[in-house]
Amino acid sequence: MSEQSPIAPPPGPGSLRLIVSLGLIAMISGLFIVLSVQLTREKIAHNKQVALEKAIFAVLPDATQVVKYKLDESGLVQLPNEATDANLYAGYNAAGHLAGLAMEGSARGYQDVVKVLYGYSLEKEAIIGMTVLESTETPGLGDRANNDPEFHGNFKNLDASLTGDGSAVANPIVTVKNGKKEHPWQIDGISGATVTSTAVGNGIRESTNRLLPLLHQYQGSLVENLNP
Repeated sequence: MSEQSPIAPPPGPGSLRLIVSLGLIAMISGLFIVLSVQLTREKIAHNKQVALEKAIFAVLPDATQVVKYKLDESGLVQLPNEATDANLYAGYNAAGHLAGLAMEGSARGYQDVVKVLYGYSLEKEAIIGMTVLESTETPGLGDRANNDPEFHGNFKNLDASLTGDGSAVANPIVTVKNGKKEHPWQIDGISGATVTSTAVGNGIRESTNRLLPLLHQYQGSLVENLNP
């Protein structure tokens, strides 16, 4: 006669109470998480907008007011001040003259995406400022991209001129090893933080290659947007 496997007894009242209690705890925890996200979403979005506006004036120091735009292959559209989907920010000085344009760029760094904002001068056809908006790179190394004065010197007059017909950037921006910069469109990388400084350059190159030829078609509208 073969042996039969023992049958586990059904859970008793104590086990049922434990299962119900764990289920309730999980439901309540999930509810608190959802509520926390809902309650903080607006505040987080507001803080991001405040940080973005601060960054715009940092890369366009001569600007006193900003006009938001959406620029893509379909055209250039001015947006209201409260808009959050702009990708082009025109800065004007106190006299109403265009002080420069701010645009975003992003690329993969060592740990995560590095997101930057850079200022661009139509008159110089050059980048005139840069700041890191978001980065989770290694503290003390990767964050030097936002704190190293020598690295930021790359963005005082970084060449981003277009070809004669305005259809493309003449010399795409590139990051080179520290001390190896030879051309005005090259970024001298940070020694010890090569990956992060390369990500900054890659993000700006991708953004300028895509947006500057489009911008070339509408620069007259931007210059004349505000009356002096």
